[in-house]
Amino acid sequence: MRKLLGLVLLAGMAQTVDAQRLLNLDSCRALALKNNKQMSISRVKKEVAANVRKAARTKYLPHISALGGYEFTSKEISILNNDQKEALSSLGTNLKDGIVSSVGPYAQILPPALQQQLGTDLTRMAGFLDMGGQNIVNAFRTDTRNMFAGAILLTQPVFMGGAIVAMNKMADTGELLAANSEEAKRQSTLYQIDQAYWQVVSLRHKQKLAQGYLDLVKKLDGDVQKMIKEGVATRSEGLSVSVKVNEAEMAVIKVNDGLVLAKMLLCQLCGLPVNEQVVLTDEETADLGAVEVAPQLNVERAFENRPELKMLQNVVDMGKQATNLLKAGNLPQVMLTGGYMVSNPNLFNGFEKKFAGVWNVGVLVRVPIWNWGDVAYKVRASKGATTIATLQRDEAREMIELQVNQSAFKVNEANKKLELAKASTERADENLRTANLGFSEGVISSTTVMEAQTAWLQAQSQKIDAEIDVKLSQVNLQKAMGTLSE
Repeated sequence: MRKLLGLVLLAGMAQTVDAQRLLNLDSCRALALKNNKQMSISRVKKEVAANVRKAARTKYLPHISALGGYEFTSKEISILNNDQKEALSSLGTNLKDGIVSSVGPYAQILPPALQQQLGTDLTRMAGFLDMGGQNIVNAFRTDTRNMFAGAILLTQPVFMGGAIVAMNKMADTGELLAANSEEAKRQSTLYQIDQAYWQVVSLRHKQKLAQGYLDLVKKLDGDVQKMIKEGVATRSEGLSVSVKVNEAEMAVIKVNDGLVLAKMLLCQLCGLPVNEQVVLTDEETADLGAVEVAPQLNVERAFENRPELKMLQNVVDMGKQATNLLKAGNLPQVMLTGGYMVSNPNLFNGFEKKFAGVWNVGVLVRVPIWNWGDVAYKVRASKGATTIATLQRDEAREMIELQVNQSAFKVNEANKKLELAKASTERADENLRTANLGFSEGVISSTTVMEAQTAWLQAQSQKIDAEIDVKLSQVNLQKAMGTLSE
């Protein structure tokens, strides 16, 4: 029966361990970088910038476009006026009437048969001429009420005043800006996850410390209660120890709640459910950190690595190219053009009611003459914006230099605090051991033991804080140097 109960307990413990996710600092960083929404946004922005750069490259290449259209008008275009149309349509009749009026008196001398034949011939000629005149009128009819047109157009920039070059340089800088923004967000994410990770580790160690302190005061409370029963201790001493027990229990509750909240924050940063049961590898490490070697300052390296400074430099470069782009508005622009155009009706073989086209090539030149200083004002405004960006970059360099020196100072300060905290812990351990020994021998009061326990608690807590400070000061220095992601 006992063996069966033991197996059941072991199985329950195994399930509990399996239900918890074991994480170290590197795995937390990897999860945060993978699941962080801002990192995803930065990656998409980088892709957008790459596509913008590719689009800018196409401005160097010829572009081909197709055009097509249809138009209906209520009237058609007429080359001949109404009088001309009437004259051409009655050309034979008018000519016949003119001949008859001119030769009519002389035709009376001809025999009747010849007169009849002449009249018949004139009538036939008039009909042929009228028909020919009408054909001419019909040939000049355009019938442009239904017009169709289409064209294929090719344009090749030759010189655009440097606008295309400036646009491409801006696109290149924009891609660098997106990459530096992604790196800045990456370092910010790592900084947040490191802070949250070591906060959980700190609270976990303080939780064990609070529980250890509670066990100490409970043991002391039990000993004092026995001494009260034996009459060698007063009730006042017992109440004092009981107050310490209550304080220790409250401290345990507070640190437990703080640990739960800190783990929720860590899970949220890692992209895990906030109620995920996680265990950190450094939670059970007895000695969190040792004194680090004094950092070697290299401010120039920080200038080279800090993505924030690179982003400001990108803004300065983009401002300069924006100025060049605006300057192109005052320079001539040259383009080659070519294509093929069709229309229906067309005029390439008279007026024909069918599609016909023609090839064409040409050169288009645009020369700005006067724009009331519009471009000049825009160029001045752009130069002013570039000057502002330059000043912001220089100010950032000064702030980074200060930040690096402050971070290095804090690393040294954290190392000194850790050395002092370790020495204080050793003295507090010895003091507590001596107090417990004296209390058991009856030569030291419970108040002295409680003071020793309180001093031990403070020393241990300061040691934990000092160890975490060493870790966080190193993280701060890496962030200041721009090497946090290395």
